[in-house]
Amino acid sequence: MPFDMLIKGRLEKGAKLMDVIDPSTREVFAQCARASAEQVNLAVDAAAAAFDEWSSTPLAQRQAVLARVADVIEANTEELARLLTKEQGKPLAEATTEVGGAAYLFRHYSSVDIPIRVIEETESGRVELHRRPLGVVGAILPWNFPVFMASGKIAPALLAGNTMVLKPAPSTPLTTLRLGELLKDIIPAGTLNIITDCNDLGPLLTSHPKVRKIAFTGSTQTGLKVMSSVAADLKRLTLELGGNDAGIVLDDCDPKQVAPLLFKAAFANNGQVCVAMKRLYVPEKLYDAVCEELAGIANKAVVGPGLEEGVELGPIQNREQYEKLKALIEESRWDGEIIAGGDCPQRPGYFINPTIVRDIAEGSRLVDEEQFGPVLPVIKYADLNDAVYRANATSYGLGNSVWSPNVSRAHEVACRLDSGTVWVNQHGVVTPTTPFAGAKLSGFGVEFAEEGLAELTQVKVVNVTKI
Repeated sequence: MPFDMLIKGRLEKGAKLMDVIDPSTREVFAQCARASAEQVNLAVDAAAAAFDEWSSTPLAQRQAVLARVADVIEANTEELARLLTKEQGKPLAEATTEVGGAAYLFRHYSSVDIPIRVIEETESGRVELHRRPLGVVGAILPWNFPVFMASGKIAPALLAGNTMVLKPAPSTPLTTLRLGELLKDIIPAGTLNIITDCNDLGPLLTSHPKVRKIAFTGSTQTGLKVMSSVAADLKRLTLELGGNDAGIVLDDCDPKQVAPLLFKAAFANNGQVCVAMKRLYVPEKLYDAVCEELAGIANKAVVGPGLEEGVELGPIQNREQYEKLKALIEESRWDGEIIAGGDCPQRPGYFINPTIVRDIAEGSRLVDEEQFGPVLPVIKYADLNDAVYRANATSYGLGNSVWSPNVSRAHEVACRLDSGTVWVNQHGVVTPTTPFAGAKLSGFGVEFAEEGLAELTQVKVVNVTKI
């Protein structure tokens, strides 16, 4: 199957081809188009040319297009999920859930209204707040949830009347390109354009004078470069960046009850989640029991290729991340005690067994940095105030969680944690009706909900008075 780009409503070959690797085998299993700088410019020009017509299309018609997109994704769920598993590595069940989530996002935004808000109304006049589209939105995606992330950027942007140029990660471009092919005749030509690169054309997109907003999800290091790039012409910007999310277990938890929930919070998508739990703080009196329960779950987890029956954890998505994680695990042997995992299955692919490290603390890279993989440090604390302080003592601030059967007590602790989101007795839950934002070096701006949609629009005040 050819995997071509979508530019101006047409499928376009790339200036070159690029290989796509199956992380469960480390072998190339497909090739896709790779854009030239000229093709990026063509995609932006196409989006700019389509803006006037799409932005003036009545909201109800834009909503109808999004609903049709949801129908198409649902009708092709099996194909898209299998392709997603091949390029990303996650188990097929998780890939199917992700594709279903993408359809859900389009379905949700197909019923969202953008009303005119009356700020003030008197006998002599009225003040209205209108939300107008910005123009061309450039969206840059990560490799961990390529389909869900694409949908989370496309759907609200198009609903608001913007047009888009979307760039998937070079290691996971195929499902996004296939989605573009499926939507070619549904979304008006030029309204959505999908281009690919080898991480070399991002600066051209972020600095392009016809692009009015950049929506980026990825590492903090790259996000800082993106922020610098958009400054020259005051582009709008949303950055959803890295995190070093902490979980705090309170001393009234039942280790057997809470451990499976903690494991899921840390190891969903093999730990390759921006809001995965990446540090776990446990009180002294529960420490041994929680560590034992987590180790038991980790040792029973089934690791293997995502298309195999019964697999719970797939491979690491790419070699660079795989090598980084192996180095962190080796360092943690000196900084703590590995009580589960710490090794790689003897089979092809970028596989790492889920790893639990105890008796470790701040000062270790595994605790201080974002590992983004199936390795969890479990940290002992004696005083809850100290645990809160340590959880907050990071330059990241994406999400944290607190765990306790006493919800009121957990809520009190949650309000003291410094992050864009704090969950109680859950972790990493993201929905289109809940604003999602990072604090500190974890992000800039908001995605989802009314607040996220507003960031895809220009405020226009109409102030009317009688004469």
